[in-house]
Amino acid sequence: MNRRSVIRNLMFAGAGSFLCKLSGAHADLQPDFVIRSEVRLVLLDVSVKDRDGGFALGLSKDNFAVFENGAAQPITVFAANDVPVTVGILVDESLSMTPKRADVLSAAETFIAARNRQDEVFVLNFNDAVKRGLPDGVLFSDDLDRLRSALYRGIPTGRTALNDAVVDGLKHLELGRRDKKTLVAITDGGDNASRHTRREMLDMVERNIATIYTIGLFEPGDPDWNPGLLKQLARISGGEAYFPADPEGMVAACRGIAKEIRTRYTVGYLPQASNGGALRHIRVSVSAPGRSRLTARTRERYRYEAGRG
Repeated sequence: MNRRSVIRNLMFAGAGSFLCKLSGAHADLQPDFVIRSEVRLVLLDVSVKDRDGGFALGLSKDNFAVFENGAAQPITVFAANDVPVTVGILVDESLSMTPKRADVLSAAETFIAARNRQDEVFVLNFNDAVKRGLPDGVLFSDDLDRLRSALYRGIPTGRTALNDAVVDGLKHLELGRRDKKTLVAITDGGDNASRHTRREMLDMVERNIATIYTIGLFEPGDPDWNPGLLKQLARISGGEAYFPADPEGMVAACRGIAKEIRTRYTVGYLPQASNGGALRHIRVSVSAPGRSRLTARTRERYRYEAGRG
């Protein structure tokens, strides 16, 4: 059984949580791995950069240390290969996006072109409401032309339901078959039209495996501009927030996100019920001989649900 199959077998089907079932306390990626018990696993997406800001490749399990609520956790699952992911692209189609829409869609196309060709991708266009970009009955696609059409399906109008877009995007990710889940949200403002509150949306982010990347397009004097929300989404989930000043910056951000997705490490550990309350804080450190100032980034926290399993 290969690494991808092992991680896939660890996931709850359609659960949307990254607390997963595991057989025993030492489940490194073995060829005879079989799920037998109800012990659960926390799976982390981890990005590692070197002192120059480049992606640090070729690291092993022994280079990583994981801490939950300050306590060191034995790493039970580790993977370092470029595996396909389920990706959702959330595109703001509010009226204020009209003058920058062509540049946004061009940047999003750059992301699609740079991804792993086995990724399964969907597009959600959002303004007052959230709409699926792919045709009815098509949940995901790996076809470049079809995904381009999905990006251009939206029509700029109305306000910005960002909270709803994130919630709907996370729910849609649960339908995907890939082990890793990612959302990329492109918007020019904060939320001013959602049914879901900010707390409801963030609560779902804390319960979900997905890594979220945000691209914020700043307009001076915009009363709805909320960079803090975009930073918070990225920080909680282990992604990154970008605020490009021009179209070239948007393209560079999308290209960088696509590359990071393909170079992230998967690190898993068994959470202990006695290690704190429901909200668990995570820190990952990394070190390797001859490679100084390595910096790891992963999700900041998650919600431990003791009754689950």
